[in-house]
Amino acid sequence: MLTGSFWDFLLWIFWFYILFACIWIFITIIFDLFRDHSLNGWGKALWVIFLIVVPFLAALIYLIARGKGMTERELERRGQAQSEANRYIRSVAGTSSPASEIESAKKLLDSGAITQAEYDSLKAKALAG
Repeated sequence: MLTGSFWDFLLWIFWFYILFACIWIFITIIFDLFRDHSLNGWGKALWVIFLIVVPFLAALIYLIARGKGMTERELERRGQAQSEANRYIRSVAGTSSPASEIESAKKLLDSGAITQAEYDSLKAKALAG
């Protein structure tokens, strides 16, 4: 009895994996369809209908016919996301030059937030590098 239930459990895990993989593939294809700017609305609609009517055949044909384009669109999307992240990081980090650091320290000194000794220390650190 224990052996039968073990194999039933393994079979259940296998079918769950297959179901999960199929859902993942269908979602990936649908996302790719709507990200593709070269395909018109009718083409997208026909692919979606094809995926609904004969899902496994449609997915197989889509991956064979448009797989290279899927990769190119994904690489382009990742490149754009990386460049946007780099641009944001540069804008937040800013470029800190010794002159801007000394200017900031001078403003703090003028406002009374720091003493002359602290200003001299900040100025020396900025000039040192």
